[in-house]
Amino acid sequence: MSYQGKFRVWRGDDSGGALEDFTVEVNEGEVVLDIIHRLQATQAPDLAVRWNCKAGKCGSCSAEINGRPRLLCMTRMSVFEESETITVTPMRTFPIIRDLVTDVSFNYTKAREVPSFAPPKDLAPGEYRMQQVDVERSQEFRKCIECFLCQNTCHVVRDHEENKEAFSGPRFLMRVAELEMHPLDTADRVDQAQDDHGLGYCNITKCCSEVCPEHIHITDNALIPMKERVADRKYDPIVWLGNKLFRR
Repeated sequence: MSYQGKFRVWRGDDSGGALEDFTVEVNEGEVVLDIIHRLQATQAPDLAVRWNCKAGKCGSCSAEINGRPRLLCMTRMSVFEESETITVTPMRTFPIIRDLVTDVSFNYTKAREVPSFAPPKDLAPGEYRMQQVDVERSQEFRKCIECFLCQNTCHVVRDHEENKEAFSGPRFLMRVAELEMHPLDTADRVDQAQDDHGLGYCNITKCCSEVCPEHIHITDNALIPMKERVADRKYDPIVWLGNKLFRR
């Protein structure tokens, strides 16, 4: 079964652009990325879109569909009414390169700012030992495909461009949390999260968790535990007293 679907796709570049209307054939079982490819093949051969695996594992085809950050390849056409006009726009948080392609280099800059895993110096490779519960705790975070939908939807940078320098975003705060929770990591990630990566900017609205295609509980399992550790260190009176006595 097929029908003629109505689409509004953003066309333009960093100098400006606008939404353009298209009518494209939609077949049963297709996803939005299929429609974008058909649009390229039949009506707009110069339409720019980033994609790779078409299986929801590379994170390349991130965009906004009817205003919601989603993967084009994981959004089935069956979730929309046939009479509905579907709007496809680039991720709003990042600078536009062309059409649906954005410059996500901000994320790679922030990734480089996170110090790597720091195991004990007296342990050689092959001597690392961990409890299974510790393995499982951080395994969830490793499901991340770096689609950057969480970065895109986070209002701290989505609505406030000036915060990008101080705030690393949920994806990389999750990385800091993963390392902090690792029983063999010796680096101090608590002050790092607050002072270097802007953990205090996060107000735990859970919008990052809602758009994650891997269903990672970013807020509950990474950001809130890190906030609790920061609060313990900075505001717990017993910890404060211990720090004072230890420094003496």
